[in-house]
Amino acid sequence: MRAFTEKRLVVATHNSGKLAEMRALLAPYSVEVTGAGDLGLAEPAETEDSFVGNARIKARAAMQATGLPVLADDSGICVDALDGAPGVYTADWAETGQGRDFAMAMERTWRALEEARAPAPRRAQFRCTLVLMWPDGHDEVFEGVLPGQVVWPPRGAEGHGYDPIFQPDGHGQTLGEMSAEMKNSLSHRARAVAQMIEASFA
Repeated sequence: MRAFTEKRLVVATHNSGKLAEMRALLAPYSVEVTGAGDLGLAEPAETEDSFVGNARIKARAAMQATGLPVLADDSGICVDALDGAPGVYTADWAETGQGRDFAMAMERTWRALEEARAPAPRRAQFRCTLVLMWPDGHDEVFEGVLPGQVVWPPRGAEGHGYDPIFQPDGHGQTLGEMSAEMKNSLSHRARAVAQMIEASFA
């Protein structure tokens, strides 16, 4: 594993929620964190069918555009009764042509479970794959998984994406009902970041 000694890091996301989460998680390490959206970078097409493949596409595009080290993630919710869908297509399920509508995506997910007559609890996992890429093209991969279940109706206005319908194992609240601090302590992204920090920042 390569140690991260640089002072600046680009997070390859245009999602303000993800960027805020990454900034909070990396705050103790004196690294200046900038989002790809803040730098005006275009979003590359995610053409792979795996989380790690799409994360590498995003990392490489931002690294080549800036010459800086980049952290990219690809993440999503994988629902057991839907054969792992939406999975790598989690954001695509929210696409409307006029931006992303996650209320629509959550409803689509629940409707698919109803049509499949999936028994309760409706098991699912949030998965996050991080790719930390240096300007020389070297990268390290870290993965985090948060198991839980899909619930209905949506609960809570915190977080982003599918958080209001995902209840992690061992908790009575959805991610959408949790404070940012609580979510950041247990999320799939937090688990992947913890692995990265231990390997490259500690």
